[in-house]
Amino acid sequence: MDTKTEPAYIVYETPEEGIARIVLNRPETANAQDTQFLYELNDAFDRAAHDEAIRVIILAANGKHFSSGHDLAEQGAQANTHNYDTVGTMCGFTCAGAEAQMSREEEIYVGFSERWRNIPKPTIAAIQGKCIAGGLMLAWPCDLIIATDDATFSDPTVSFGVGGVEYFHHFWEVGARKAKEMLFTSDDLSAADALRLGMVNQIVPRAELEQATLAMARKISSKSRFALKMAKKAINGAQDAQGRELAMQNAFHLHQLAHTHWLKLYDFLIDPTGLPEGTRKALGLKD
Repeated sequence: MDTKTEPAYIVYETPEEGIARIVLNRPETANAQDTQFLYELNDAFDRAAHDEAIRVIILAANGKHFSSGHDLAEQGAQANTHNYDTVGTMCGFTCAGAEAQMSREEEIYVGFSERWRNIPKPTIAAIQGKCIAGGLMLAWPCDLIIATDDATFSDPTVSFGVGGVEYFHHFWEVGARKAKEMLFTSDDLSAADALRLGMVNQIVPRAELEQATLAMARKISSKSRFALKMAKKAINGAQDAQGRELAMQNAFHLHQLAHTHWLKLYDFLIDPTGLPEGTRKALGLKD
């Protein structure tokens, strides 16, 4: 993305010394993520990562909900991904067949989420309201999650004919059996259950979310920057030693198979019959 362009959907703040707060700011769509939104978010994470004065990064959101996930209205978006300064080594963004879509999702979905997970600084997600599908791909890469007591987490992609979101981290977040339940049923996971399962670190009332997150960031920022970096690498390395990255690549390729399947049947990336009626009409899809 052209870094000279003022971000439209992301706000970058430094509320206190050593702390950066990146705020999702598309509340009219419940912070739905289109291509521009994700490149702006990646630019903000890069800015915080490269600023030596920043020790802790907070990811927050304006509005009632943290994020409703991918912007489904952005059909055919693979055609404009090449308009941005790509950050990965993927190619084929303008190629025919399944290649363009796969390259796009390697770049802005699983690729971005993995980059954010590996930022060598502690990151904290502040979650309120709904965190749906692609919203999980913003929250899960963060090291810590503080949620409001009314927060819910869900991945309803099986209802749309796909096996799970591109950043397939369910197993490492909630364990195998709860991950299967979450995917098979498309049901919400409550903040209380997320806390019990270890996906969430703290639950607070909505009015206290900002201050609770700042308090956690303040405590962490007082520690040695280098020691924090080493602690994060050690924990992330333990997950990777379990085969996390290989398992996620397998899930990602199955995700691409699902897209190809539904494109052949309906000329749409997911099963449109699983979408709510209002969503189908808004997208101009026939029954």
